[in-house]
Amino acid sequence: MSEISRYAEAEVPTEHGPFRTIVYRVNGDEHVALVRGDVAQKRDVLTRVHSECLTGEVFGSLKCDCRQQLFKAMQVIADAGRGVVVYLRQEGRGIGLGDKIRAYALQELGKDTVEANLALGFAADPRSYEIAAQILADLEVGSVALMTNNPDKLAGLAQAGVDIAQHVSHWVSGHEHA
Repeated sequence: MSEISRYAEAEVPTEHGPFRTIVYRVNGDEHVALVRGDVAQKRDVLTRVHSECLTGEVFGSLKCDCRQQLFKAMQVIADAGRGVVVYLRQEGRGIGLGDKIRAYALQELGKDTVEANLALGFAADPRSYEIAAQILADLEVGSVALMTNNPDKLAGLAQAGVDIAQHVSHWVSGHEHA
């Protein structure tokens, strides 16, 4: 497993208030921690581990609710005054942008996300959470209250060594195309 390194850090104002934004580099990729308040040595830190979604977060694709999940997590953390969003650069459940668009084409033919990924030769969800665990360790987070609806993410983070003290459901409104 490759080690992460802090590359850049600054406070960034957002529509949800300011977040200390820390960019980590590993194997030529950059991942981000959005941090609100003091999280070092704290327990039950509200945490969202979020995978990049260019189509939803930037282009506004209605095939997913990623943007709503990200913004809801940022708002919940801002309201609480403390927490972390770990933003992982693993587009399309880890298959990349081009293959995600190929999966969209298969979805137009009636396949769901999992079926499309499998048809393209990928695992249903090949994402990895070791980098997220390293980022949380670097931030010295004691334990997390993890905002997710994905049992595989809970298991993957626990397997990577993250102390999950609490699971917080993270539902948002869906779209007609999702």
